[in-house]
Amino acid sequence: MILKIIGNIAGKLKTSFFDLLPIILVVSFFQIVVLQQPFPNLFEILVGLVFVVVGLMLFVEGLEIGLFPIGENLSYSLVKKGSLFWLLLFSFLIGFSTTIAEPALIAVAKKAAEIAVESDLIKPEIESSYAFGLRLSVAISVGLAILMGIWRIIKGWPIYYLIIGGYIMVIVMTLFAPEEIIGIAYDAGGVTTSTITVPLVAALGVGLATVIEGRSPLTDGFGLIAFASLLPMIFVMGYGMLIF
Repeated sequence: MILKIIGNIAGKLKTSFFDLLPIILVVSFFQIVVLQQPFPNLFEILVGLVFVVVGLMLFVEGLEIGLFPIGENLSYSLVKKGSLFWLLLFSFLIGFSTTIAEPALIAVAKKAAEIAVESDLIKPEIESSYAFGLRLSVAISVGLAILMGIWRIIKGWPIYYLIIGGYIMVIVMTLFAPEEIIGIAYDAGGVTTSTITVPLVAALGVGLATVIEGRSPLTDGFGLIAFASLLPMIFVMGYGMLIF
């Protein structure tokens, strides 16, 4: 039994290592062949690499054991409960709560506020409220995005109509939005998809498509993350138009 567990862990560590191997090879090639310099602090780098391999293994295992089953079970239970209101409310709150606490979004919003003050776009006394407003805009947009994606699965609408229509809106808004907010808006579409949001939302969509008769988990269950990347661009540009 113990040997089986050890062998299972070793196999997963091997998988994690080979997942990281392309990054290791690229960095090593440029450091040794192109720059022709030894690695600084080689011991610390090797220790960090071990931590990354172990952390990646634990992270993937945690997703498989915890988050994916939670998302699927919640969607199944809410559908069986027969309450569309609770399902949609849960979808919105999952998107909102995971995004408002996303460290990458906090960092981007804080830096954007600092630069806006330095560029005399906003007054120093509203720097913190500007950063929070930016985070709030993104979080609300992601919540609505997940809600809209769940509604699409329920109704069976083709995803490409909504995605194409959304990006047409992004292009139109780009023509009118202040230049200072466009780059931030486009980046906001990327920082919203956090390590917890993505697996939980994906599992929610797949679980919902599995439960609803006539829906395919492959064609209908995926696509929620695309909405989570699209709507923040629209909302942040709208926020910029309002503030600036």
